[in-house]
Amino acid sequence: MMADRGMRVMFLTQYFPPEIGAPQIRMFELAKRLAAAGHDVSVVTALPNYPTGVIQEGYRGHFGMEERMDGVRVLRRWVFATPNAGFFKRLLMQFSFVFSSLTAVRKVGPVDVIFVQSPPLPIGLAALVYSRLKRAPFVFNVSDIWPQSAIELGMLRNRFAIRLAEMLEMHLYQWAARVTVPTHGIYDKLASRGVPRHKLVLLTNGVDTTIYQPAAPDPELARKLGLDGRKVFLYAGTHGLSQGLDVILEAAKMTGNPDVLYVLAGEGADKATLVDKAAAEKIANVIFLPNQPKSSMPTLLNLAYAGIVSLRPLDVFRSALPSKMFESMAVGQPLVAALWGEGADVVRDARCGVVTEPGNARELRDAVESLARDPEGAKQMGRNGRAYVDEHFNRDKLAVQLAHVLREVSRPR
Repeated sequence: MMADRGMRVMFLTQYFPPEIGAPQIRMFELAKRLAAAGHDVSVVTALPNYPTGVIQEGYRGHFGMEERMDGVRVLRRWVFATPNAGFFKRLLMQFSFVFSSLTAVRKVGPVDVIFVQSPPLPIGLAALVYSRLKRAPFVFNVSDIWPQSAIELGMLRNRFAIRLAEMLEMHLYQWAARVTVPTHGIYDKLASRGVPRHKLVLLTNGVDTTIYQPAAPDPELARKLGLDGRKVFLYAGTHGLSQGLDVILEAAKMTGNPDVLYVLAGEGADKATLVDKAAAEKIANVIFLPNQPKSSMPTLLNLAYAGIVSLRPLDVFRSALPSKMFESMAVGQPLVAALWGEGADVVRDARCGVVTEPGNARELRDAVESLARDPEGAKQMGRNGRAYVDEHFNRDKLAVQLAHVLREVSRPR
């Protein structure tokens, strides 16, 4: 990746494998590629607990732990783990990690540059302290604009709290050496709010196209999960406030094709509500699966006839580009995309699926039944998606880009 002397890079992120999720996978995949290129990479993160809010087996009873993952040194610290049951508890969890993460200052050692994952926004406070103590610049990676997202989702209403959060947000943008963003929409929004364009860098989400590849469905796994003999339309990801997955249940109730089976795999704050609704309303063509290990995801995706990507119809999501769509595209899976804005544009440009209005169950049902009737068209969409994602969202290329950004701002030895 870089032929000259390697950098000493610190990643600061609350979320990291073995947790399952988009930020976790993105941080790990970038970190291990930097390490493989000869950089000394350390990660300061929390004890794994997402999305259940329960510290995972093997990590309980510890305040701090250290381990190695694919050449990356991982320093874990205690966090007030709690199920995603309310804004106040989530805030306590986030601030608990801000303070506990600072106990790793000595352990980390010398640092040339810091890469920080946000949200959660409070982690920026720890980034400021680390940057000062290590005399190292930090690059602030903004996957989602906070507090704007929290406000639009109805999670944050107190005007004083909103003002404090906005002040912290702008302070972090001011002190960051660079602000990396995953979409053009977020780039433009931050630029319009006064973040200097020379600081902003487009660093999209991506996928490992060597792991996520088209493959024949595994008949044994299909039988084990009860999916054989059906055309599976799969949503795999977080069941949270942002995704608006109730639209899938409503579409399922209106679906008349008996071959179609909707599958929702994952965990999150809304899962219990969704499961209860499906049971109470006797929605027979929907099944729920628990979180699947990262290593099993390519196999699970290849069981599906098509993937579903969904976000709530909020303006903040017009600039969203869900990373789960890239995994579906990489395995050659056509998409039913209940999106608008940038995510919808990618699906249209790639000609890899059908776009529906987010939150519109009837449109979603129509798209599913249309795809189910056209297997050859669905296969061609899958091929289109695979080619497009390999060209534009290949994680190896993105890691090279990140190394260049970090090199630009890292302190000289």
